[in-house]
Parts: sequence; structure tokens; C-alpha cells
Amino acid sequence: MHAILQRRPWLLVAAVAATLCLGACSGFSDRTRGALSAVTPYKVEVVQGNFVSKEQVAALKPGMSRQQVREILGTSLLNDVFHANRWDYVFTIRRQGVDPQERRLTVYFNGELMDRFEGDQMPSEEEFVATLDTRKKSGKVPQLEATEDELKKFAPAKDEKADAAASASVPPLPAAYPPLEAAR
Repeated sequence: MHAILQRRPWLLVAAVAATLCLGACSGFSDRTRGALSAVTPYKVEVVQGNFVSKEQVAALKPGMSRQQVREILGTSLLNDVFHANRWDYVFTIRRQGVDPQERRLTVYFNGELMDRFEGDQMPSEEEFVATLDTRKKSGKVPQLEATEDELKKFAPAKDEKADAAASASVPPLPAAYPPLEAAR
């Protein structure tokens, strides 16, 4: 062991530094540990697959062609080589501050026509967007309408003489404009 340390002195330095760091970490107060645990790293949003809404599922009818189903739902995420009569639509999303979501829909075909479909209960587009909104809602909504008295405060002063003078100072438009390019 002594021979290894003589040939690689950086190994000894690294071992001493690691020991000192571990000793320093154990010296954190509870308050410091609490502050460090409150800091969380950024987590990347991961979205995979096709989002299928309740409205899209309602548009599916038995007897539709594969092309019609594709126009409503999009291209399926999974095409099983061993089950050519079935398309699987899988959707997963993972966002920071929101519970992960996963939904599945399987469409079965008989030849070129849709036979049936089955899967999870799909949310409407509005419900789905509401689950993604992580902003905190404030309890009070401000009034967005102004009364007539409030609007009068900001109304411009009517001066008909100034309006007439402004319109008189604008030169008339020419009857014709010169060509953009020179004649050849």
C-alpha cells in the first residue's frame, strides 16, 4: 500500500479531502440542513405519446377506416408487429409539481375497418389543461370593468377647432406615384 501512495500522491490527497468534507458535512446545523432540503433541482418535463381527449374518443365510431381513425387520433405510438389489427395510443407526462399522468387507448380493427376501442377514461381538453396549471390561485378576482365616471377621467378633451386645424395641415395624396423601377 505504501508503494502505491508513493507513486500516486494525489490518491492520498483525495482521500484526505474526502474525509475532511464528510466531517464538515456532519457539522451542519438543523437549520442549514432544512434550508438545503428546501432547494430542489429542476426536473425536466417529459411528455411521451399522443394525448387523446374525451372529444376525440367520442368521435370514434365502429366501421371507420384506418385513415379516418388516424385523422381523429393521430398516428399511434405503438404498432405491434404481431397484432396488426390493433393500435395502441399511450400518453405519459411527468412535470415538476404535478402528479405523473398515464393514459392508454387501444383501437381494434377487423381488416381495414375499426371494430371497437377500449382504454382509460379520457379527460376533456379543458380538464387536461386544468391539471397542468400549477400556479397558485388567488382568492380575489379584481373587477375588470370601469364605471362611466372612471372613464370620463381619461377621456380626451374635445376641441373641434384643433381637429379641423389638424385635418387641414395634412397634405393631399398625389394622384399617381412614380414607378418603383426605371423603364428599360
